[in-house]
Amino acid sequence: MEEAIIKSKLRVQKHGEVFTPKKIVNKMLNIPEIKEACENLTATFLEPSAGEGAFLVEILERKLKMVIEKYNNDLTTYESYSLLSLTTLYGIELLEDNAQTCVMNMFQLYYDNYTAQVQHHNGTVKKKVLDSAKEIISSNISQGNFLTRKAVDGKPLVFSEWSPVNMRKTTKNIKIQRTEYTLDEIYESVEKEPGTTISRAEQQRHLQLDIFDILEVDNIDDGIQIEMRYIPVNIIDVYKEEMEEV
Repeated sequence: MEEAIIKSKLRVQKHGEVFTPKKIVNKMLNIPEIKEACENLTATFLEPSAGEGAFLVEILERKLKMVIEKYNNDLTTYESYSLLSLTTLYGIELLEDNAQTCVMNMFQLYYDNYTAQVQHHNGTVKKKVLDSAKEIISSNISQGNFLTRKAVDGKPLVFSEWSPVNMRKTTKNIKIQRTEYTLDEIYESVEKEPGTTISRAEQQRHLQLDIFDILEVDNIDDGIQIEMRYIPVNIIDVYKEEMEEV
């Protein structure tokens, strides 16, 4: 069956949307330096025009294959390291349907690989592992414009850095520290306190503004803002989005 590289002429004219054929994707990823990075557990990738995830899915497949080869003595180890491989893949996509498909394609690949290893180890599928995979993927794939560095709602694009805490070669249960950055901050190499959040603080700020608008309060500076930060957690528990007050 011939691989489709466009959805419609209108989308090509309006957004310049043309999908990269799988053959070309693999050829590009087989460039020695890139191939080596694909086989590096902690090497990160950002796809600025992710589409339906052609590059990200293929990179994930290569990383998961490497996890099976190197970090698969038992199911617990596989769960931790496979989730860690997910944390290294980021994407930005302008069109909503593509962004949603990209997220689903990445999750489906992870799910298929995870359930295969569960069967291999005679184990049980853990809902929290799948929920954490969903949280990581949905946080790392954003709908927005790479050129303006803004999301579709006009707010800055926000990504999470997932840093392993005191990880050693013998670590089975990886602990992770989540810190949020805007894309502008990433470009500017801004350093932050581990656990710093952006999206939650912004949500809180806008919520306060909405309330004050309704009550027609003149001085909004008197509002109490609660600053929160992420706490280090086991990587299979990141779905809980655990925080503490600063």
